Amino acid sequence: MARLRQECLWEHVSPTPPNATALASSVKADVCVIGGGITGLCAAIHLLEQGKSVVLLEAYQLGHGGSGRNVGLVNAGTWIRPDDVENTLGTAVGSRLNQVLGGAPAEVFAMIERHGIQCQARNDGTLHMAHNATGGADLKARHEQWTRRGADVELLTGARCQEYCGTEQISAALLDRRAGTINPMAYTLGLGAAVTRLGGRIYQHSPVQRLEREGSGWQVHAGQGVVQAEKVVISTGAYTEGDWTDLQRHFFRGYYLQVASVPLHGAAAEGVLRHGQGSWDTRTVLSSIRRDDQGRLLLGSMGRFDNKPAWFVRSWADRIQSHYFPQLGKVQWEMHWTGCIDFTPDHLMRLFEPAPGLVSVTGYNGRGNTTGTVVGRALAEYLIKEDPQGLPLPFSPMKAVSANGLRTGLYETGFALYHAGQCLRVML
Repeated sequence: MARLRQECLWEHVSPTPPNATALASSVKADVCVIGGGITGLCAAIHLLEQGKSVVLLEAYQLGHGGSGRNVGLVNAGTWIRPDDVENTLGTAVGSRLNQVLGGAPAEVFAMIERHGIQCQARNDGTLHMAHNATGGADLKARHEQWTRRGADVELLTGARCQEYCGTEQISAALLDRRAGTINPMAYTLGLGAAVTRLGGRIYQHSPVQRLEREGSGWQVHAGQGVVQAEKVVISTGAYTEGDWTDLQRHFFRGYYLQVASVPLHGAAAEGVLRHGQGSWDTRTVLSSIRRDDQGRLLLGSMGRFDNKPAWFVRSWADRIQSHYFPQLGKVQWEMHWTGCIDFTPDHLMRLFEPAPGLVSVTGYNGRGNTTGTVVGRALAEYLIKEDPQGLPLPFSPMKAVSANGLRTGLYETGFALYHAGQCLRVML
């Protein structure tokens, strides 16, 4: 039996990144970007393409956070239904956000092509799978709402649903042809390489300790040096750390776990998601399911496994796999990893401008691959043009999420109990 180890698959199969350089002196730039994930790197690319000089600071290494550890789904839209977005934000703002994020997968794949990024990119769509009748009703509503907005989506049922999903446990699935899958770590590293080619300076292992106003610009103290910049982008997401910013008060952290099998081959394996889509189901504590280009089966769910024993991880993965894909027989699990998500109570992101020349974002709610790509571009354009009309939604007032630490603890306790129930076959 293969030893189940705690390691991120995407780091294991991605190209080795170049040697990291830490900030060790005083440097100047038009813009300092804090955070080496998808948002910060996309912002840096667009700024550089418009002739701005950029210094990017990363506390660890590129892709360390959610950008390199997520499922790799290139989803369209937000976590919630498009009608709910407009009901929450108002028709004008909500419609704008639905339009921007509905087209976000196309921007991801355009970035991949433009910069020649090798990241297992497939623009074959995604599948949102109904695990019961209530889930089926939800997908029917989502299908109607997205179709009304002109999206290329199809509600699969019957034999067509089984063909695409590869399981008899799903009675309906929403196929979104705008979407797809990537290796998120390889995508992030590819964006980093593009920043360097365009003349941007990236300093890793350079955590920010202090952010200070200096005249009309900013001083960013990080590592053993300081960046003097006219403007600053904060794009640290769920991995925001330190008392130099109170951004972490404006979301609550949630954890997301994943388990990857050894490469699977043969007719039974080829029947699982045979058309290449990534998927997730409609459970409140959802399960995500996809395969990589080497045939591995990847299962995920809300919660964390980095603090669980290997037998628990293996038991959970066995339970989900045997429920959906019993035809695979006994599967050997190779690795597991956990990442963080920045959640907001209404599942909608927030853009902030706490001071002139300082912009930040949080609350991607698990949609970082697409949202980060378009928001990075939008923030760059705003800093250049100073026109808020180009943003996907207006800046929000800085209003902290109440009891965010308590929310994180309660959610994780609930997820852990749910997974324990799945392992014990009490629930599924």
